Amino acid sequence: PPTFQHLQLKSGGSIYYEILPNTESERMLGYYNLPLGANVHCIDIDPHSSSANGAYEDTSLVQKFSLTEEEYDKRKGTLRDWGRQKKEVDPEFSLRKHAREHAQLVEARRFYKESGTVKDGFEMESDGTIVRCSENDNNQHQHHGSDSVKKNSEKNRSVEEIEFDSDSIVHLSIGSRCQVQPGARRGEIAFIGLIDELGGGGHWVGIILDEPMGKTDGTVQSSGVRYFEAPGPNRGGFFRGKNVEAGDFPEIDIMDELEDSEDEL
Repeated sequence: PPTFQHLQLKSGGSIYYEILPNTESERMLGYYNLPLGANVHCIDIDPHSSSANGAYEDTSLVQKFSLTEEEYDKRKGTLRDWGRQKKEVDPEFSLRKHAREHAQLVEARRFYKESGTVKDGFEMESDGTIVRCSENDNNQHQHHGSDSVKKNSEKNRSVEEIEFDSDSIVHLSIGSRCQVQPGARRGEIAFIGLIDELGGGGHWVGIILDEPMGKTDGTVQSSGVRYFEAPGPNRGGFFRGKNVEAGDFPEIDIMDELEDSEDEL
């Protein structure tokens, strides 16, 4: 109610007029000629108000949700409950061990994506997913020692041969129009061949992109060798053959897209 309202008219952070409680006035707010951006700050002086003593501002006064150790231990669907279920299956399981192994798996997948090499202790499934070797594989690896390392290296080479050998680019030819994934980027093939110093070596496809959505002008940064000429620093890119589709992919006319959008509601 007005009897408990202390009004402050503020502008730029400064108070330029105050209206005390119980002030009798028929004046409208416009009388005070409030400047642009001014605000009215209302102070509730009711000692029995629910906002008294900072109840709406002091978060320390808010009751927090809490559980005792016993209550949390009985709850289902918690991290502790999940870890307990895992430990029933694997007595050696621990959250610390799980976190460490997950970080190693993420690093192995990143390493393969950048280099094309499968790290020791991991393998590639039929769908191309990098996974940790099974316990039997790991035990066999420890038993055979260097022989296992050699076999794993041979497997790594076979993966590279499948992904990056000459068969990966047989469907492509220089001068062909193409579309590259990810992003459905279009362009023209300007180079096909081996680049040993780039991403684990193997066969690469150099493409002049229609739009500046690449990372190079045709030069490999690490060696400074230019493999093709792109008209700008972001108009070229090197891609693996499996990500390139050759075909009827004409350059997209931006004006055509604008014309289509005008007819769309």
